[in-house]
Amino acid sequence: MYNWYAVVDSRNVCPSGWQIPSDKEWAELGKFLGGDLIAGGKMKLNDSTIWRREPNLKTTNESGFSGLPGGRQYHSAFFFLHEYGMYWAITEMDSALAWSRYLTYSSSQLSRFTYKKYYGLSVRCLRD
Repeated sequence: MYNWYAVVDSRNVCPSGWQIPSDKEWAELGKFLGGDLIAGGKMKLNDSTIWRREPNLKTTNESGFSGLPGGRQYHSAFFFLHEYGMYWAITEMDSALAWSRYLTYSSSQLSRFTYKKYYGLSVRCLRD
């Protein structure tokens, strides 16, 4: 789990040659996978011992993304550990919020949302 400030830190959470995707790059991924309404199912690892068992809708992982439910972190507490995979985008909405994408057990959708920058979310690095 990383807060958004760690994501944009010049020391880079990603290895050399990799970056945190922008909001636009996340949108391109959703479009490439057939649109946000079905992209999430194509991105989730199909494992009912990790994701909340029911309903875990339309989970195929055909993209190979192997999304996992890491939830989010706030003040040393973890929330939604088996229900949501939440990933930062490097794109700010404003001084307090930044964009993210999330997967959930209850939908096949790749959803877009803003979170407070001090929340801890997962990251996925994108090759430059």
